[in-house]
Amino acid sequence: MSEKRVFIDFGSTFTKVVAFDLDSETLLGRVQAPSTVDTDVNLGLDRALRALRETVAVDEGDIRNALACSSAAGGLRMACIGLVPEYTTEAGRLAALGAGAKVVGSFSYEMTKGELRELEALTPDIVLLTGGTDGGNRRTILHNGEVLASSQVIRNIIVAGNKSAGDELRDIFALSGQNVVFTTNVMPEFGRLDIEPVNRVIREMFIGRITEAKGVDRARERIGDVVMPTPSAVLGAAKVLADGTYEEAGLGPLMVIDVGGATTDVYSVAEGVPRKAGVGYAGLPEPYAKRSVEGDLGLFHNLDTLVELAAQEHLDFQEGEDRETVLRGLREVLGVPSGDRQTQDQLLLSRLAVRTAVDRHVGRLEMRLTMNGETWIQRGKDLTELRTVLGAGGPLAFSADPLFVLRGAAGAEDPSILKPREPKFLLDGRYILFAVGLLSLTEPEKALRIFKKYVRRLG
Repeated sequence: MSEKRVFIDFGSTFTKVVAFDLDSETLLGRVQAPSTVDTDVNLGLDRALRALRETVAVDEGDIRNALACSSAAGGLRMACIGLVPEYTTEAGRLAALGAGAKVVGSFSYEMTKGELRELEALTPDIVLLTGGTDGGNRRTILHNGEVLASSQVIRNIIVAGNKSAGDELRDIFALSGQNVVFTTNVMPEFGRLDIEPVNRVIREMFIGRITEAKGVDRARERIGDVVMPTPSAVLGAAKVLADGTYEEAGLGPLMVIDVGGATTDVYSVAEGVPRKAGVGYAGLPEPYAKRSVEGDLGLFHNLDTLVELAAQEHLDFQEGEDRETVLRGLREVLGVPSGDRQTQDQLLLSRLAVRTAVDRHVGRLEMRLTMNGETWIQRGKDLTELRTVLGAGGPLAFSADPLFVLRGAAGAEDPSILKPREPKFLLDGRYILFAVGLLSLTEPEKALRIFKKYVRRLG
């Protein structure tokens, strides 16, 4: 009997279910149903499972062993507090994004009462408190700890700052009634990141508490577990695809662009160090495996933003169409185009989402004038020589022309934007990347081989 494994993604727009045969390393089936976040996620799950059973023989035992990820109800919402925007606050933001969170707010220096009210209004699931290198500034993180401890709204806090302030912070939070977890400093030394311990704590808090707050707990009684946010699963897939394993070679440094209904996420697994002679580096060194999320570039929930952006760039829709016509037509079909006119409109908006998200993800060159003349500074990753761009997400997997869309990730319109110049383009045409990431937790070689079997080369 073959070994079947089922993987589930509770998405903000669709609930997806994937079944693999691990013995033959094949895809048995992939289905989706509209998510029912506003009522009960189990309703959407039931519909997806019924659709899967029409072609794949899965029983209750297979379902009970299923692993899931979730971005339902907006995913994992986090806010970051640090000392200096360019350093500890940014380090916290990178850690939160790497753990699969959506960063809804960032604060620096000593927080005011007004900023606390602003933070509370953002309703984050978790607040990440950072600040100071180990043995460095203690005053700011202690002040911000006292401000957070006074909140009757903020419930979950992770402290990842100056270890020298740890004992006093424990005293500050002792009587607050909040769920406070301490971990190692996200920036223990100036300019050095230590993100992975923070990532683990974020995921553990997501599993232990946050999923319950989103109503996914009822589904967890039926399946194996909800183990991580969906973007964390995709980042795990990206890492195993790029790096490979001891037994299976990877694809090398790559970029993944995941276009969704609510956001467009970009992942890069590459060093990104300066490649041009004489170029210096400014700011924090970015993580080897980096994720950025653009909450204004979703192909369903943010159509109005994309249409407005297209208008600002003087991109033309079909003759006779205005902004409201485009929006109304695409919304009526849940982001899935109907007919040639809507297809062309969505291709245009999809490519714009990809191009804008990649431009924001990659590094940039800045020219500075010094006493010794002009000098060039790089901020962020140099991905100009990156050779592989992988498209993922429904708007790409089911696109009429995914190559046209993905080409927005490359090019040299502005040489100061360090995006890939001449990459090859791949497509997760079966929409299984999240499942590959979940499988890679226990069977990385099988996950990699399965994906290689089904990935589609474009162009």
